[in-house]
Amino acid sequence: MLKSIFLTGSSGFVGNNLIEYLNKSYDFYNYNRVNTININQDVVVHLAGIAHNFSDNINLESYYKANTDLTKEVFDAFLKSNSKVFITLSSVKAVAENIDEILTEKHVPNPNTHYGKSKLLAEEYILSKQIPDDKKIYILRPCMIHGPGNKGNLNLLYKFISRFSFWPLGSYKNKRSFCSIDNLLFIIKELIEQVEIPSGIYNICDDEPISTNELIYLIAKSQNKKIRIFSFPKLLVNKIAKLGDIMNLPLNSNRLEKLTDSYLLSNSKIKNAIKKHLPVNSKEGLLKTLETFK
Repeated sequence: MLKSIFLTGSSGFVGNNLIEYLNKSYDFYNYNRVNTININQDVVVHLAGIAHNFSDNINLESYYKANTDLTKEVFDAFLKSNSKVFITLSSVKAVAENIDEILTEKHVPNPNTHYGKSKLLAEEYILSKQIPDDKKIYILRPCMIHGPGNKGNLNLLYKFISRFSFWPLGSYKNKRSFCSIDNLLFIIKELIEQVEIPSGIYNICDDEPISTNELIYLIAKSQNKKIRIFSFPKLLVNKIAKLGDIMNLPLNSNRLEKLTDSYLLSNSKIKNAIKKHLPVNSKEGLLKTLETFK
């Protein structure tokens, strides 16, 4: 049985949770970038990288160094080692920033951000190599990952509802896929322990998509408060968002798009591969995350 894991990104959100989730069953070697990459462990889990950032304070070259070049170095070391399983965290944004249909692994990637392009280059490098018969490689494409302690867009929505007790974007009807950290960790564990799962690319998400309006109700529920959802005309809201682009208002075009667009992901391939149900449904996972924001 595989017992040791070479882990990159141990200080990140997913890395911290993975260590806590598996530390009773596996020994971890936590890679530090100042060290030479020398793999002597059974499994490689590569999580290190720079996450999607919409501000202008990241050097674009940093995306490619962290998400592409480091992945190449770690994967090359894996191929030279006796390690049997390689798992790396890519992103759905390696395929598309926006999509009008349900995203599957068969979609042809066409990313339009440097984050997505850097992730796709890493994927293409891995897939270009000849993989020995005794090794397995898994490229995971999660959508937005959330869980206890995660401070992302969910936290911003939580603060808004906590302060104002209303939501002004009820006229936008959308559905988005989310990824609970519990489901992601469960899948990683199955990929390590089930030797028959084929190598390849797998989308990772919860089973049920959630609309932004449903999410707002969940946030209000976690705060034990009532929420009023207003359906202001889209034309008016869009004009306010464009004004926000100019005047640096809280609502701008980018935030409006992220709050109201649909982004649906299929997880059929990974569920068919592991032949198990995911442990957490979408609403349970989101409520668990929201409870920690208190």
